[in-house]
This record gives sequence, C-alpha cells and structure tokens, in this order.
Amino acid sequence: MNLIEIPCLLVGRLLLGLYFILPGLQKITQFETMSQYMASHNVPFVPVLLVITIVIQIAAGLALIIGYKSRFAAFILAGLTLVISIYMHNFWNLPEGGDVAHETQNFVKNMAIMAGLLIVAARGTGRFSLDNRDKPPF
Repeated sequence: MNLIEIPCLLVGRLLLGLYFILPGLQKITQFETMSQYMASHNVPFVPVLLVITIVIQIAAGLALIIGYKSRFAAFILAGLTLVISIYMHNFWNLPEGGDVAHETQNFVKNMAIMAGLLIVAARGTGRFSLDNRDKPPF
C-alpha cells in the first residue's frame, strides 16, 4: 500500500459513512414525512422497510467509518443504494413536466456512490481500520 492510498481510503470511507449516517438519523426525526414520501413512490411495506433502511444506514455507515466488517457493510450499502435509486429516483417513470433532470442527477449521483462502495467492498478500508488493526500502519 503506497502513501497516497492510506489517507484516501481513510477520508473516503469517513465521507461515505457520513453520507449514510446523517440521512439515517434524519429518517428517524422525520419518520412520518419519509413514510409518506416513500408511499408516494409506491414503495411496499413502508413502515418495515423504512426501519430496515434506518438500521442499515446507521449501522453500516458506522462500520465503514471505524473499518469493522467494512467490505460487507459497503456491499450492503451498495445494494441499498441501488434499491433506493430504482424506487425513489426513477426518472424514467416521471410524468410529462416532472423534474426529470433533478431525478436523473440524483440517480447518477447514487450510481457513483454505489461505485465507490463497490470499490471499498473489493479493496477494503486500508490500514487505519479495525479490520486491519493487527497490520503495521505503513
């Protein structure tokens, strides 16, 4: 592992973890609003899936940040990101005059985040993580 990889993997996983933890916490404080929003996108079993989403976002986001079981956490978050994108940012189903550009941008952004998560799932989190605590830092 070269010198640039260590800080890039550390900062990258911190940012990815925060990207999921903050919305997970927001979903708790705005549970009813988020439930209605999900229902308006025809998401089935909203109360159950919303709770599952909150738990995954917070737990897997924390796992990424501390680097514990991070490959698995990143893979799960990548799958969650794909499902959320298909249901919540389905620009291809918007009616005439809908905000297609905005939803397309969100969908593509989520695919980029999913790509980063898949890279973490394949590559790991680097030396400064609980997964690699027994390895020397350099």
